Amino acid sequence: MKADHLIEMANQIGMFFDSLPDRDEALFDIAEHIRRFWEPRMRRVLLAELDSGVEAGFTEIVLAALVKHRESLVPAAAA
Repeated sequence: MKADHLIEMANQIGMFFDSLPDRDEALFDIAEHIRRFWEPRMRRVLLAELDSGVEAGFTEIVLAALVKHRESLVPAAAA
């Protein structure tokens, strides 16, 4: 799974929620959408890209949502 494609998808989600008047609600909704609808390996790749320190490609709102709600996006360890 290519990180560039996942970042593009996350940015599209961010564009949708960016229209919400409440910024905190928008950040939560972006993270919640990714948590609920993306499979664990997709989230792992996205978070690895975030952790790499290279923030290029992320829109400002998506970057803020990922940083603020990172813990909720980490997939549970496989049993």
